[in-house]
Amino acid sequence: MTHPMIEVMLDEALVRALLRDQHPDLADLPVTLVGTGWDNATWRLGEHLALRLPVREAAAHLVEHEQQALPVLAPRLPVDVPAPVRVGAPGAGFPWTWSVVPWFDAVPAWAVPVAARTAWAEHLADVFVALHTPAPDDAPDNPVRGDDIRTRREPLHERLATQRQPAAARIAARFDELAAAPAWDGPPTWIHGDPHPANLLVHDDGLRAVIDFGDVTSGDPACDLATAWLTFDEAGRALFRARVDAGSGWDAATWQRAQAWALHLAVAMQAHPEQYPQMLAIGRHGLEQALAP
Repeated sequence: MTHPMIEVMLDEALVRALLRDQHPDLADLPVTLVGTGWDNATWRLGEHLALRLPVREAAAHLVEHEQQALPVLAPRLPVDVPAPVRVGAPGAGFPWTWSVVPWFDAVPAWAVPVAARTAWAEHLADVFVALHTPAPDDAPDNPVRGDDIRTRREPLHERLATQRQPAAARIAARFDELAAAPAWDGPPTWIHGDPHPANLLVHDDGLRAVIDFGDVTSGDPACDLATAWLTFDEAGRALFRARVDAGSGWDAATWQRAQAWALHLAVAMQAHPEQYPQMLAIGRHGLEQALAP
């Protein structure tokens, strides 16, 4: 089943045409579709590479943001990230920029039991301590990540009404309570923008890579810290928060905003349950965790 917002359907013939035209030395490698998300399709290319291609115009610039930011960020992060090894241009009937990136032999964290994720909670915390440093003025712009969490109130209420969430009133009230925390007043930091369990890769019980930097931007680090509720249970979250606090020293207000972001994102992840059941599961877990006392 395809996502209702997909605008370009990719097949092996188109992928090979792009490679033949622009990277002919890669054109004869085996290619296999891994999956199609809300914004991009991923194809494995040979043993060690992957292709990342947008599937809708609204998300096409996100690959360009990765191409801009990841070469800068990759050397400073204590985990592997998909920094592009080749760049592709429109061609062969495909209208947007695309990337050749490393392939990581791993599974997404959503496929791992929640309790098992505690083993790498501190490693993920170290990633954000390293990432959440002041960003330059030309960092990619993203209107829906890293901004004032209070601007997410209206979209949250719209989704709650559309989804007919049984706990809608409780979610809305808790969001308002948390979002009333003092706003971020520090310099805009680098932000991943979407570090939920589908974008965290695990191998041998450890964190292997952090992927999908399409929402990379600058702003309030609380946006990323929402993963404390989306990814972990109480035990994992405690380790994650303690390690982040030791490295970055964020105040209690930052964690309140992070919890509000977790509520907002958890609801958003349940927008297309039939197409993406794993996102539905992440969203339900995030709501359960973020609503807990």
